[in-house]
Amino acid sequence: MNRLLIVDDALIMRMKIRELAIRAGWDVVAEGNNGLAAVSLYEEHQPDLVTLDMVMPEMDGLDALKAIRKVNPEAHVVMVSAVNQKEKLRECIAAGAADFIVKPFDPAVLESFFRNSLQHG
Repeated sequence: MNRLLIVDDALIMRMKIRELAIRAGWDVVAEGNNGLAAVSLYEEHQPDLVTLDMVMPEMDGLDALKAIRKVNPEAHVVMVSAVNQKEKLRECIAAGAADFIVKPFDPAVLESFFRNSLQHG
């Protein structure tokens, strides 16, 4: 089973992502609520995929992405972002993000994303 780390400062968003990921066959190994936690949890659990919110306290998603990619240049990180953050998303893709999910997301689309990542990731 593929292992997922979910990082978002909003509990409700983590709950939604967790529910859809589990339904799609993922094992959620940890959850964090800020960028510093993302890096620490990544080092501890070495998940197959990370969903990483862009705007969080303590360390934003872009800085957390860069730090995670220093730990593992092959880390598979998917940014979760509101539509109005397109410039930041470009920076994230340049920094090595594998993909991005736009909030608010369609649950069926996110579940399908997780299923496809499970098969191809």
